[in-house]
Amino acid sequence: MRVIPVDTSAATLLITKLPEVKVRDRQTGEVAVDPVTNQRLMTVELVFIAAGGSDMIKVTVPEQGIGDGLVMGAPVILSGLVARPWESEFGGRARHGIAYRADAVMVNAPAPVQG
Repeated sequence: MRVIPVDTSAATLLITKLPEVKVRDRQTGEVAVDPVTNQRLMTVELVFIAAGGSDMIKVTVPEQGIGDGLVMGAPVILSGLVARPWESEFGGRARHGIAYRADAVMVNAPAPVQG
């Protein structure tokens, strides 16, 4: 599967939904885990503002990568953000999209004022 690095250096990212445990199977309630580290996965929803526009995105982050102090509307930074295009067939219908994954999400605190 193709993995595309995402540059967020010129973007503003704001929390729109606090982190929640990612569910792998909605019918059984099975929680999603990273296949390599076995860490529980979380999802966080953000508004991604760049180049005069904005998009809502949902990003999967390992539980250890969830930073302290995340609140609604907080500006954040994402470490190691990648996009993975996907497509599948469900119920005879083709579906496709982009899945986002990051190593960490942290509050983007302003630099302290010198003086």
